Amino acid sequence: ELIEKYGADTVRLFTMFAAPPEQSLEWNDSGVEGAHRFLKRLWAFAQEHQTALGQPLQIVPAHADARRELHETLQQALVDFGKYQFNTVVAACMKIMNILSRAEGEGSAVLHNEGIAILLRLLGPIAPHISHSLWQELGYGDNVLLAPWPEVDPAALVRDSMDLVVQVNGKLRGQISVPTGASKEQIEQAALAEEKVQAQLEGKTIVKIIVVPGRLINVVIK
Repeated sequence: ELIEKYGADTVRLFTMFAAPPEQSLEWNDSGVEGAHRFLKRLWAFAQEHQTALGQPLQIVPAHADARRELHETLQQALVDFGKYQFNTVVAACMKIMNILSRAEGEGSAVLHNEGIAILLRLLGPIAPHISHSLWQELGYGDNVLLAPWPEVDPAALVRDSMDLVVQVNGKLRGQISVPTGASKEQIEQAALAEEKVQAQLEGKTIVKIIVVPGRLINVVIK
């Protein structure tokens, strides 16, 4: 009945999204409707963003973060596919759709093209009919299920900056963003310059500054 109403792809998508294959599935008709809305959203988005096919992959700086998030999501989805965790793969597809939807302005068409190509290949084994149809219609190739599996671009994962938590005596007081290659001294200076940290330092003596690389800075005072 649901296949007749929504199509096989929707039922397949919901079934794989609702639970991992080794667990029991609690059926939910509203969940089927949600799966259907996602596929309709994908179809509409793909129809609207076909302009960058054949263009060289030149990501403008404004979309570097979005592309990094795209490839981080792909990286995890590939791991989950290897574990047959199709529910989290579907979640990754939905996340990719959100990433692409947020990307606008100059250069976004190139990101959309790359992202849709990744999304359709991830979705191919789960919702093969819509993936195959869009793959052909958008000009990616003849058969999405015979296309090479998407690969993570290591260059896309490189961060220009990193966010670090700043603590004072172990209590959260702020967050700073510093260049990825920043030295310990540069990180300490940035932490001490943070407005909320400065307020905590008034009339106090700094005993030491602990820098946990890639995670946090803790300023110990007395």
